[in-house]
Amino acid sequence: MNNEETAGEGGRQRGYRLHNVAIPARPLEAALYLVATPIGNLGDITLRALETLAGADVLACEDTRVTRVLLDRYGIQNRPFAYHEHNADEAGPRLLQALEAGRSVALVSDAGTPLVSDPGYRLAQSAIEAGYRVVPIPGASAPLAALVGSGLPNDAFLFAGFLPAKDKARRDRLAEFVAAPATLLFFESPHRIGATLAAAADVLGLTRRASVCRELTKTYEEFRRGTLGELAAHYAENHNVKGEIVLVVGPPEERPADEADVEAILADLATSMPTAKAAAEAARVTGLPRRELYQRLLDMKAKEGR
Repeated sequence: MNNEETAGEGGRQRGYRLHNVAIPARPLEAALYLVATPIGNLGDITLRALETLAGADVLACEDTRVTRVLLDRYGIQNRPFAYHEHNADEAGPRLLQALEAGRSVALVSDAGTPLVSDPGYRLAQSAIEAGYRVVPIPGASAPLAALVGSGLPNDAFLFAGFLPAKDKARRDRLAEFVAAPATLLFFESPHRIGATLAAAADVLGLTRRASVCRELTKTYEEFRRGTLGELAAHYAENHNVKGEIVLVVGPPEERPADEADVEAILADLATSMPTAKAAAEAARVTGLPRRELYQRLLDMKAKEGR
C-alpha cells in the first residue's frame, strides 16, 4: 500500500495503532458508515470499526471530546465533526453534501451503536431517501450486553428506549407492555431508577423477574437481579445511584387458561372462522392442544344445535 492510498485530507495518515504497531487503513467507498463504539471499555472496539474511523473522509460524532479520547487511544488522526440533536438541522445537510461529493462519512455516538436512542436516525433516514449507501459496522450495544447478562429469557425481547419522565405518562407507557410475550429493555437514568421500578412493580406486577444492569463493561459493572417488588424496595432505600442503567424485565409468566376463558375464546373465534381454523387460533392463544380444542368446539356447536 503506498502513501497516496493511506494519506487523508491535509496530509493526515489514514491508519491506527494497535499495541504500538501502526496499521494503515485504505480509503473507504462513498457511503454513510454507522460505527458502533465501546459503551465503557475502550478495548471493546472492533478492528473493522478502527479501520472505518481511520479511513473515513468525514467523521461525525455526538461529542468531539468523547470521540477524541477513543481516537487518541488508537492513534487515529481523523478530526471529528460534531453532529447532535442541537445542530442536526445545520450539520445534517453538510454531511449529505459530503456524500453527494463522493466522500465517505462515518457516524458514531458517544457510546454503543448509532441510531439506538440518538439523533443519527434522522441522518440515516435522509441518506437512504437520497439513495446513498448506509453501511452498519456492528459492535458494542448496551441493550444486548444487559440482556445476555441479566439471566432473563432472550428468545424474544423488546427494546423500548427511555420511559417518560412524568409518572402518569411512564405508567401509561408501561401498561402497553403488560401482556407482551417478551423480555423488556429500557434505558434509565440513575436519579429516576427508583421511581421507574416502583411504577413497573405496580403496573407489570410485583413478582415479575427483572435486572438492573449498571455501568456495563466498566470497572464497577453491576447486575442486581430479583423481582420488581424486591428491586423497587431496594432502590427506595438507596438513592445514591450512579452510572448508566439498562432495566431488563422478564416476560409475564404463562398461566393455564381458565375453563370459562377457553370457552369464551372458542365461541368468539367460531363466529368469524371455520371450526378447524378457530381451533388452531385458540391453540395458539391458550397453549392447549389443537385437537382437544377442535373437539370441544364441535361439542359446543352440537349443544347449540348447529
